[in-house]
Amino acid sequence: MSVVETPPATQRAPAKGRILETANRLFYEDGIRNVGVDRIISASTVTKATFYKHYRAKDKLIVEYITSRHDGVRANVKAIISNAPTAEAALRDFVQAVCHEVESSGFRGCPFINAAAEFPDANHAVRQIVLTHREWYVETLTDLLKRMGHPVPGDGADELLLARDGALSGGYAGDPVAATTALRRIAERVLAEAR
Repeated sequence: MSVVETPPATQRAPAKGRILETANRLFYEDGIRNVGVDRIISASTVTKATFYKHYRAKDKLIVEYITSRHDGVRANVKAIISNAPTAEAALRDFVQAVCHEVESSGFRGCPFINAAAEFPDANHAVRQIVLTHREWYVETLTDLLKRMGHPVPGDGADELLLARDGALSGGYAGDPVAATTALRRIAERVLAEAR
């Protein structure tokens, strides 16, 4: 199970869902700033009137895109944790899911790091969602490490998140095998500290 997927558009008007699904794909593949409204309208097979009825502006769509990405990751990580018999197993499954994502076809890095790079203003709504996402990640990893009895779970969570960031960035920009191997090595060290 991937930790960077988004859930399917649910309980949205079909056209609105198509717009968001199209934006999700195009923004991730080509970058948020590189994809114009006309391209989204064409690729999602809606009219301009339909696009503007649901989103009014590209900025609103961008915020919904990054929010839906956050919601998707949360749901996927929650499923990983729920399906694991122990906190340690959940952390191992989490690392495996990140590695699988890095090594998958069409991988283009972390959508949150990519979005943050495109929006340098720390007060922009996109950056605020990215910050919320990262804080949630640290809290979730900290909780798992606490359950394992890690002596400094917050520090361990910071290390795991930064190792994940490095694997996602390095796996896209460089060698995916080296990036995932390094992530696994760091994760093993952090997990060993809890024993």
